[in-house]
Amino acid sequence: MTEDSRGGEQPVQISTTDRIREAATQQVAQLDPQTNATDGVLELLAARPGQPVYAVPNGTGGWVDVSITSFVDQVRGVAKGLIALGIEPEDRVAVMAPTSYSWAVVDQAIWFAGAISVPVYETSSPHQVNALLKEADVKLALAGSPKLQDCLRTAAAKLDGARPSTLPIGELRQLDDLTAAGEKISDEQLEAARSRATLDDVATLVYTSGTTGEPKGARITHRNLAEGAANILPFAEEILGKDESRTLLFLPLAHVLARAVQLMCLHRGVQVAHSSDPAALLDDLASFRPIWLLAVPRVFEKVYAGASARARAEGRGKIFETARETAIAYSKAVQDADTGAGPGPSVRLRARRAVFAKLVYAKLHARLGGSVRYMICGASALNSEIAHFFTGIGLPVQEGYGLTESTAPITLNIPGTTRIGTVGIPVPGNTVRIAEDGEVLLKGPVVFDGYHGDAAATAESFTADGFFRTGDLGRLDEDGFLTLTGRKKDIIVTAGGKNVYPLALEEVIRTNPLVAQVVVIGDNRPYVAALITLDADAVADWCRTNGHRQLSLIDAAKHPKVRQEIGLSVEAANRRVSRAESIRKFELLDVELSEYSGHMTASMKLQRHKVLADFEGVIDSVYTN
Repeated sequence: MTEDSRGGEQPVQISTTDRIREAATQQVAQLDPQTNATDGVLELLAARPGQPVYAVPNGTGGWVDVSITSFVDQVRGVAKGLIALGIEPEDRVAVMAPTSYSWAVVDQAIWFAGAISVPVYETSSPHQVNALLKEADVKLALAGSPKLQDCLRTAAAKLDGARPSTLPIGELRQLDDLTAAGEKISDEQLEAARSRATLDDVATLVYTSGTTGEPKGARITHRNLAEGAANILPFAEEILGKDESRTLLFLPLAHVLARAVQLMCLHRGVQVAHSSDPAALLDDLASFRPIWLLAVPRVFEKVYAGASARARAEGRGKIFETARETAIAYSKAVQDADTGAGPGPSVRLRARRAVFAKLVYAKLHARLGGSVRYMICGASALNSEIAHFFTGIGLPVQEGYGLTESTAPITLNIPGTTRIGTVGIPVPGNTVRIAEDGEVLLKGPVVFDGYHGDAAATAESFTADGFFRTGDLGRLDEDGFLTLTGRKKDIIVTAGGKNVYPLALEEVIRTNPLVAQVVVIGDNRPYVAALITLDADAVADWCRTNGHRQLSLIDAAKHPKVRQEIGLSVEAANRRVSRAESIRKFELLDVELSEYSGHMTASMKLQRHKVLADFEGVIDSVYTN
């Protein structure tokens, strides 16, 4: 196939070879190599000029549609402004802003101007921003608020040599100002800049989260984004929908997953609204009523824990627990039937689920807006019990897998081809291989071009035949579904020589609503232990439900009944592993592990190496007391 096959239905073909060590799905779309990520936008404009592609708040709790025509007009105006300010093809333009419509406009405008975008997490410190501006050689930085502009200016002031200028883009009028600056740029000049980049040119430098070391700038090409979108759109069509579909994005657009999904929506014509204030998220969900949602595991964990806490506080704890067990059993029975492992839900189970659908499940549907049909989960592993719960109540969770270096989704569970507990099968055009040591290797059009300015790191990251070394461990089943089992660098080897994979233990313990984070420890130690932090909101709910005075995290970490509840979750985790792999002791930390403390990335991934370093004294005491 030599042309775009967006929207076409192609059969998924999985091939497995070498004792099920490799799985691939046939590519369904190959784009013209002379095109780039902006061409898909112009195709939608030509085909459906009135199609709503975004929605912006109207100031009274509602939304105003933005058509593809209005959007492209604004993008072209901002792009001309960038050119007038001296931005030339291949210049780097940083964007530090909350998830918003303005982000969407400037992201496309940078590409229309022929430049390369460099997203910056809005929670980054001036020190981190300084390193990124220097490493990426940024020429211009766009700020989504006065606070973020101050951060960019502080970071830029510490650079040696040329310093990028900063511009505000947080308000629509500021985008208009940028448009006004480009009035003298002709349409011909703009088109020459827009069409200059080809599929194999770099579109954006996305810096990795740095979970196992210093962040590196991944060179994401137009092919990675555009051809990735063209192949996943027909593959995930039932989830993403067609003309009338809509979603609410609330993940940081500095994260490659959110940006890749936003581009897919723009190429397909799926309407996107943005929500950047966690306090307003439920109101935004209720007013916009998305058809599907994209989230990370921590969001699902919080919704799950919150529902349980509310039920207990209202005296309906036992009802919720039975409803929870029913949903999980129903989802598992459906999956067993789909895979030929069972007859499906019994008549009695279906009847119980129907009762709870009205008593319990409907409330959760309503909290998410009432129209959600599917939820996509990515960025890190989701506990399978939580996935079964949401799927069982009628909010199917489609878990996928990807990294910054794979432009996010490279495997995905799709309706009719789903196995909870796995991260799905390869997206069309991509191959997953399991190395001899269990490492997951990736190859395909979504895999990045290498690390910016770091040829050595790039060479180390690829095998001789071009597969990217992910650092993740996993296995493939006979149908090509990938299951992740941990990180190579996270494997614990006890003093007795036992290899322990912390992920399985941590997932079970984290299902306890009181638990925020878990770090299993034990490398070169006599036995396995765990550091556990508490969720402040859940502790407050627990105190109200149990008639206790409100406890601080410091007091809660010492409270015997809190420790007893956590201990039950540790015991549940231990039942899944052998005695040698089980957690013998745990310590409740009286602090929060967060992005602000330096222990979580902006995409809510735990930076395990920093936790181990910062709490070395606590770890020592676990093994000496």
